Amino acid sequence: MSEKEELIKDIKELISVDGKEAIDINPNYLEYFQLDELISIKEKLLSRKSKIKETTLLFLDEIYEKTKEE
Repeated sequence: MSEKEELIKDIKELISVDGKEAIDINPNYLEYFQLDELISIKEKLLSRKSKIKETTLLFLDEIYEKTKEE
């Protein structure tokens, strides 16, 4: 598997909600995107996923604190 194909595979997994959901990406992207662009896309997705987890944890902590007070 080429590095581009591996990056496309990683990007599909990051886009998927549960990691198992089938995500289709046009195989022509292997031709269209350069390696550095695919790396950038993957890094942005990782960053967004991390921020979502952080926000979710803060939200859950806030809910927990409110229920503790009651």
